[in-house]
Amino acid sequence: MALSYTHHYKLSFSALGLKKSGSLHLLPICCVQCNSNVSASPFTEKHSLQRYQRDQWVYNDSSNSNQRLVSLDGDDQTVSCSVPSDSDSIRLNDIALQLPELRKLLEVLKQKRESCGGQVPKNGPGNVFLVGTGPGDPDLLTLKAVKVIQKADLLLYDRLVSNAVLDLVGPDARLLYVGKTAGYHSRTQEEIHELLLSFAEAGANVVRLKGGDPLVFGRGGEEMDFLQQQGIQVKVIPGITAASGIAAELGIPLTHRGVAISVRFLTGHSRKGGTDPLFVAENAADPDSTLVVYMGLSTLPSLAQKLIHHGLPPDTPAAAVERGTTPQQRTVFAELKDLADEIKTAELVSPTLIIIGKVVALSPFWPQLSKQTSCFVEA
Repeated sequence: MALSYTHHYKLSFSALGLKKSGSLHLLPICCVQCNSNVSASPFTEKHSLQRYQRDQWVYNDSSNSNQRLVSLDGDDQTVSCSVPSDSDSIRLNDIALQLPELRKLLEVLKQKRESCGGQVPKNGPGNVFLVGTGPGDPDLLTLKAVKVIQKADLLLYDRLVSNAVLDLVGPDARLLYVGKTAGYHSRTQEEIHELLLSFAEAGANVVRLKGGDPLVFGRGGEEMDFLQQQGIQVKVIPGITAASGIAAELGIPLTHRGVAISVRFLTGHSRKGGTDPLFVAENAADPDSTLVVYMGLSTLPSLAQKLIHHGLPPDTPAAAVERGTTPQQRTVFAELKDLADEIKTAELVSPTLIIIGKVVALSPFWPQLSKQTSCFVEA
């Protein structure tokens, strides 16, 4: 099924009543065998059994013969069906299957709003909350976040919202996965904007769940700006960003008198992609600061070389933390010059946070590290 992005965009949101659509032929959708890495993850992967069970309401158009089928095969937790080889086809068909139920929910919300004694223009649209869920541990949620999550009509959640956090959602709420992984976006950012707008205009309490803090590498600012331009009020509920939560877990002070006078958050991705976006290394190579790199696994070798080239000592203490604050947390400690190699040896996977700076040596785990060896810690 060859569709351009523009064509797909019109098909998707016409079903929500935004534009007139044509017919769409559906292909069989997605299948996956949950391997040990995916099944052990505390987060929502693009093909996780928990996700399909949680979001199954959105595939309830039983008249469609190509509806997703999910089955359990003993302890292996195999999701069985045939798969188009093209990942974009999987995404397009996945969205096409969701649209009938999303349209139904939109109509239900409109009717509910009207039955409460008013028209949407008189009472105003519904509420949109951008909610930070922290680095993974549900105990790190704010009380305000829990209250909003439990009162939501519809929740759009990212890949790095942990399953433990999603278990707090109220029984009558609807969940919709809009996560992104490298090479696979279940929804484009523009589509997420339109979903938030459509349901807010219908009078729903819409919650956008994001890992960490919505306004720290979470694209929350883009969503807030778009909705405000459409006349929708947005309320932001901050979350504990990964830098703070994971550093606290390891006993690393991000700033410390006489050691680090500032902390700097960097992204390992560029807006346009590519393998070497880290042009900021020249200004970031400050031995008196702490650097925290988000989404930096693939670009760390280049970043480390550039930081050293611009004056950061090769023996600067550093740490890489996979799935921080969760029971699956794994940590590598090493000097900056060795960190990329040690991460590769340990086979850390996303999400992994990287902390670079002299403050790392203040962690109670750092004394286990000698000058010649690195330390691998598994929670």
